[in-house]
Amino acid sequence: MTEKVIVKHKSVSMKLFRPYIFTLLLSFVCGGILTAQSSKTEEADMAFSTGSYFEAVDLYKDAYSKEKKFEQKKRILYQIGRSYFELQDNQSAEDWLTKAKKAKHSDPEVHFYLAEAYKKQGRFDEAIAAYQDFVEAKPGDPRGAQGVESAKKAQEWKDNPTRYVVEPEMLLNSKQGDFSPVWASRRMNELIFTSTREGSVGGDKDNITGASFSSLWYTKQDRKGKWMVPTVVEGEGVNTGDANEGSATMDKRMRTLYFTRCPFEKKSNKGCKIWMSQKRGRNFAEPEEVEIDAPDTVAVGHPSMGLNDEYLFFVSDMSGGKGRRDIYFVKYDKRERSWSEPKNVSGINTAGNEMFPFIHDDGRLFFASDGHPGMGGLDLFVAERMGDDSEEWGNVKNLKAPLNSPSNDFAIIFEGNKERGYFTSDRPGGRGGDDLWSFRIPPLRFVIDGMVSDLKTGDPIPGATVQLTGTDGSTVEITTDELGYYEFDEKDDVEDEEEARYIKPNTSYTLEVTAENYLKSTGQETTVGVNQSTRFQQDFKLQPIEGEIEFPEVRYDYDDYKLQVNDSVNSKDSLDYLYQTLIENPNLVIELMAHTDTRGSAAYNQKLSQKRAQSCVDYLIEKGIAQERLQAKGYGLSSPIISDSEIAAMETEPEKEAAHQKNRRTTFRVLRDDYVPPQSQNEEEQ
Repeated sequence: MTEKVIVKHKSVSMKLFRPYIFTLLLSFVCGGILTAQSSKTEEADMAFSTGSYFEAVDLYKDAYSKEKKFEQKKRILYQIGRSYFELQDNQSAEDWLTKAKKAKHSDPEVHFYLAEAYKKQGRFDEAIAAYQDFVEAKPGDPRGAQGVESAKKAQEWKDNPTRYVVEPEMLLNSKQGDFSPVWASRRMNELIFTSTREGSVGGDKDNITGASFSSLWYTKQDRKGKWMVPTVVEGEGVNTGDANEGSATMDKRMRTLYFTRCPFEKKSNKGCKIWMSQKRGRNFAEPEEVEIDAPDTVAVGHPSMGLNDEYLFFVSDMSGGKGRRDIYFVKYDKRERSWSEPKNVSGINTAGNEMFPFIHDDGRLFFASDGHPGMGGLDLFVAERMGDDSEEWGNVKNLKAPLNSPSNDFAIIFEGNKERGYFTSDRPGGRGGDDLWSFRIPPLRFVIDGMVSDLKTGDPIPGATVQLTGTDGSTVEITTDELGYYEFDEKDDVEDEEEARYIKPNTSYTLEVTAENYLKSTGQETTVGVNQSTRFQQDFKLQPIEGEIEFPEVRYDYDDYKLQVNDSVNSKDSLDYLYQTLIENPNLVIELMAHTDTRGSAAYNQKLSQKRAQSCVDYLIEKGIAQERLQAKGYGLSSPIISDSEIAAMETEPEKEAAHQKNRRTTFRVLRDDYVPPQSQNEEEQ
């Protein structure tokens, strides 16, 4: 059964696809070399082979309606899908490739490109299934397994994005293509970018994309940082109107503009080249071609000048490369005043496309690729320079989401050494086709806040002092409000966003909370290893210093005064808590209060409890607490917390023994809070 396919004979609408600039800039612009063919299919194939995909779609659709052979019709369905795929209209590519698949087109590539179309739309589960179909249809091709793995990684990166914030630059973008930004001033408040928007020089259409020829545009930020309305770059012959100009770079002094020019000449195979123009005031002088050793038929473009203007990186499809389009560089010889032989950046290039290089001031090489595992289309990557003087790059890493998306993401630039800048993407959320997007990493924001309340009543404690001390040497104090609330967030009188933060990254903090007639309390927080903005909540319940104060249970064996230490109980740990309380409150003098259960005589229990209290005092003195701060007092069986009658009513012996154990407790009370440690006393006398 043959599926019925309806083909509408209309030209491809610009609304149906987003013209992809790497095809526009690096395909041979040779739509004029087509000659009349006896076969419509052959004519369409010719358009496809020369990169005129916009034209190929119409020709294939016209050929489909006239073709009689079923096998050939299946192939045409696939070719229409491939044409849409190259035009970055992934939905239409999916539609036509699905038709070819249902018609049982025999080429296994239909599964691969269908998987790619799914992936570019962010439908990773469907992409994985299609890649697996490709693996079955063509088991020896590594792209299938690589596709499955990349789709899984893409889903993971989407679910766990980095801290970058990306936003479309609505003041710069148009309904047409806007891409490849480059800094045009040392202050980095001016941009030159490429656009096919209305107002570009000339009015002709490019046969590859159907869009206007691209031109270079200029914009500048006003005093408030707002981008002004872009204008066409002025200069003698920079923008021609009969060729595509774009993907530019400037030298370190911002005096020389290097840009790509893709000529449109009938009956010519001349490829894209890099041109340069000197700045003359606000304009640019007549440009001249940069002499790079490559045949005229080879495409050369996407320049990036860097490393003290000694290196010019670019993209080319010249022979001897790793894939379809590779990144190369040439080095300038000042004596000879010429560029060296092109060298392939072998550490980053793949069998796919590596394009849009940007060499950072620190030597890192950023670029776009569809050959390395990515999220779909072109992804942004970074490679490290293998040494200060090295001409090799490696350790390629995907920049992940949100800098990357299932759409095409490319042409990134950084604002100096800051983690912000601009890049190009055709993802949803922009205004037209390719759009300019900004990116930045917002400062990590850490907040420590909480409530300070009375341990016994639960009432808030207003006016309590909370002191924050960091391992970076910082110290600050605040007081709780009328509700007992405190917060360490931002300083009100500091404009710098980093300096305005109380809580800094990779720092540990100690909080000390004090209030009149309460024991001091402390807490710890750390931002070390925390990679996302976080609010830390630390509530403090302060112990009033009046009356008998409980602390973790100190146990004794029956009829014994020695601290109980065994596999299940370590009473010394409980006394360590009291030790820490005394360290944190150095002005306290306390009474250790020991109690017994009600069994035995009062006189005997009095002596036993006194020994128990003294054993606690002895342990604390051994730990370093001054003897004059400690008093031992035994209370015998005089103050049980569980009465004999309550114990007698209990059903089991273990329950009764547990109750007696609670009566054999040790607590403390504050006698004075005016103790002056000897060292402090000496300091006062001095």
